[in-house]
Amino acid sequence: MTADVLVDRLTLTAYALPGFILAVPTVPIYVYLPVLYGDRFGLGLALTGTVLLAARLFDVVTDPLIGRISDALRWRAGRRKPLILLGGCLAALALFRIVSPSEPVDWPYLLIWSVVLYLGWTLVAIPYAAWGAELCNGYRERLRITSAREGAGLFGILFASALPAVLLMTGRTEQNALIALAWTTVLVGVPVMVLLTIRVPEPKIPSKRSTASIRAYFSSLLENGPFFRLIAAWGINGFANGLPAALFLFYLEFALGAGAVMRPRFILAYFLAAVLGIPAWLALSRRVGKHRTWCFAMGLAIFAFASVPMIPAGAFGMFFLVCVLTGAALGADLAIPPSIQADVVDYDAMKHGEARPGFLFALWSMATKFAQALAVGIGLPLVAALGFDPAQVTVSGQFALTVIYAWLPIVFKLIAVALVWNFSLTERRLLTVQRRLVGRRVRVED
Repeated sequence: MTADVLVDRLTLTAYALPGFILAVPTVPIYVYLPVLYGDRFGLGLALTGTVLLAARLFDVVTDPLIGRISDALRWRAGRRKPLILLGGCLAALALFRIVSPSEPVDWPYLLIWSVVLYLGWTLVAIPYAAWGAELCNGYRERLRITSAREGAGLFGILFASALPAVLLMTGRTEQNALIALAWTTVLVGVPVMVLLTIRVPEPKIPSKRSTASIRAYFSSLLENGPFFRLIAAWGINGFANGLPAALFLFYLEFALGAGAVMRPRFILAYFLAAVLGIPAWLALSRRVGKHRTWCFAMGLAIFAFASVPMIPAGAFGMFFLVCVLTGAALGADLAIPPSIQADVVDYDAMKHGEARPGFLFALWSMATKFAQALAVGIGLPLVAALGFDPAQVTVSGQFALTVIYAWLPIVFKLIAVALVWNFSLTERRLLTVQRRLVGRRVRVED
C-alpha cells in the first residue's frame, strides 16, 4: 500500500484482534509464573529466575531464523500465515502444561515447557508484527495500526487481570485463574486466527528471492544507525519495565501489605490506565512526533516510580496513583515504538536494497525477550542476595525489594530517553526515504 491509503476498519479490526489473544497469557507468564514456581511449587526465586532466563536465551537462536524464514517463504498461503498458525498450536499446548502440570514439578520441566512456549510465541509474534508493518507506509497510519493492535492487547491484559480478581473473590486459587485464562486463550483464539487469515491480505511477495546468509544480514545492519539506536532504547526500556513486572506481586504482598483479593485490582488499574492513555499519546505524537512522545511517557513513569519507596505499607490509595501513572506510560511504550520500528524497516530497505521486516522484527522481539528474561534472571536473584526472603521477611529485605522494584528501573529509563530524544527518523525524513524506495522500484521495473 502507499502512504496515503488508509486501512479500512474491518481489516484493521481483523488484524488487531489477535493482539487480544496474544496478551491474555502475558499476565500469567510474566507476573504470576515466577510466584507460582518460585514460591508455590518450591523451586525458589533464584532457581526460577535462572531457568526462565535460560529458556529465553534459546530465542537468541530461534528469533533471527524465524524472522528470516518469514521473509523468505514463498508459499501460496503466504509468508506470515502458516507460521502464525503453527506457532499458535505449539504455544497453546505449552501454556496448558505450564499452568497445569500433571506431574511433580522440577526445574527441567519448567525449562522444557518454557522453551516450547516461547518458540510457539515467536512463531506467532514475529510474522504478526512484520505483517502489520507491511499493511501501509504512512508515518501516522502505522501508528494507528500499532495502536489498534496494542490496544487490543491491553484489553487482553485487562481481561487477564480482571478474571483472577473475580475468581479469587469467589474462593478460587491463582492457579485456577491461570487455567481459566489458558482455556480462554484457546477457545477465543481459534475463531480470531481464522478471521485474521481470511480477512487480512498479505502484501505481494517480492519476486526476487534473497540469497544472503544470516551472517550477511547481520553485517548489513552496521549501515543502519537508527536501527541500533532504537533497538538499544527498546531493550533498555524493556528491562526497566521487566524489573517491576517480575517483582510486582512480591512488592504488593511483602512491602505494601496488599492481600490476595486486593492485588489483582492494582494490576487492573495499571492496564486500564494504559488503554485509556493511548488516545492522548496519539494526539501528542501528532504535535511533537512519535519519538518525543515516547520520551515524555518514559518521563512520566520515572516520576511515578521515584515516589514508591516513600509509600508506607497499607497506603493503597497512594499506590493506586502510581499504578495509574505508570500504566498510562505503558500505553505509549506499547503503541509508539513498534510504529517507529516499521519506519526503520523502510530505512533499512533503502540502505540494504531489500525489505526484510520479518528479520528486523525478530531482532526487536529478541531484544524484548532478552530484556524481560534479564529482568527476571537478575531481579529475583538480586533481591534474594540483598536479603529478601518470602519465608522470613525483614525490614532490610523489604527495603531492598522496594528499591530494586522502583528505583533501579529509573536508571535504565533515563538511558533510554537519552537515546531516543534526538532520534533522526522523523516524519519528514521518512517521506524522503520512501520517495527513494519508490524511485528505485520504478527504475527496476523499467
